[in-house]
Amino acid sequence: MKYNLNNIKNKVIGDLVKKHPYLSSYFEDNNFDIEKKENLTLKEYFEKFTEEEIEDNAIDIELQFQQIADFLNQMSEFLGQNENKVEKITIFPGTDKFGNPENYQKLDIFQGEIISIVGPTGSGKSRLLGDIEWVAQKDTPTLRTILINDEIPDKKWRFSSSEKLVAQLSQNMNFVMDLSVYEFIELHAESRFVENKEIIIKKIIEKANELAGESFDDDTPITSLSGGQSRALMIADTAILSKSPIILIDEIENAGIDRKKALSLLLSEDKIVLLATHDPILALLGNKRIVIKNGAIEKIIETTEEERKILSTLEKMDRTLLAYRTKLRQGEKITKIENEEK
Repeated sequence: MKYNLNNIKNKVIGDLVKKHPYLSSYFEDNNFDIEKKENLTLKEYFEKFTEEEIEDNAIDIELQFQQIADFLNQMSEFLGQNENKVEKITIFPGTDKFGNPENYQKLDIFQGEIISIVGPTGSGKSRLLGDIEWVAQKDTPTLRTILINDEIPDKKWRFSSSEKLVAQLSQNMNFVMDLSVYEFIELHAESRFVENKEIIIKKIIEKANELAGESFDDDTPITSLSGGQSRALMIADTAILSKSPIILIDEIENAGIDRKKALSLLLSEDKIVLLATHDPILALLGNKRIVIKNGAIEKIIETTEEERKILSTLEKMDRTLLAYRTKLRQGEKITKIENEEK
């Protein structure tokens, strides 16, 4: 919510600090002692100051209410801690690279959906993502228009340094910081001023280990993580800590992680997942897939029941392949996998 001079007065200090931990620093910096006074509203707190204290410390109470409201609004804006959820994104057609109109009326993408993006290399998949990230208003090369929750989007999605519409996970994850896994996640958590930091860090590392083919410890240096471990860590971190409502994952088929669990984790955190892929398993896991050709959205295909049945067969084949891969990595001889499909 947006705070103002009127609605901030009756807020309980303890509730405000619990919701916005960084408010404690405001009180400390302004020499306001709130210890054992957390149950008071801001109005009650300042009413306890004597006239002498107000005069000696040059306290303007009305100004303090306004400054606290402004401080909370600015910090929430900076950290992306707002209550405006992206429940729906609508893409209206533009043109292909030759100026021909795209052949669809509109595309609605809802919170909790997985959308696969398929097409040849250089077909325009990145341009589609760029239009979404820039919340295009006929001002990009494709001339597409993007609406958020059926409205012309707030400019914050374009210009805010913290409220990014899209968080991207690229194929290559290379860490250069000399930190342990715990320290790396802790740094991100502290930058977000999250509550229950220890619980959040533990959850991220646990989820990452569920996704990774090989487990790792809290004190493992991030520079020693394998590609799959790095990818798992960043997916868990993005799912739980990122404020971006849309996650783009580019080519995770060879990342050495449990792809299905990764997508389930992202969706459990109320994200929209856009998945650029050539993997038939990942493509069919989506609710629908966007086919890109010559810079345009050529088709929008809903995943059919028949395709779901094919997906089940492909997943069984994938599990068999994974079991053989595990045997090889562990130095075992290749033998028939138990319960292998005939």
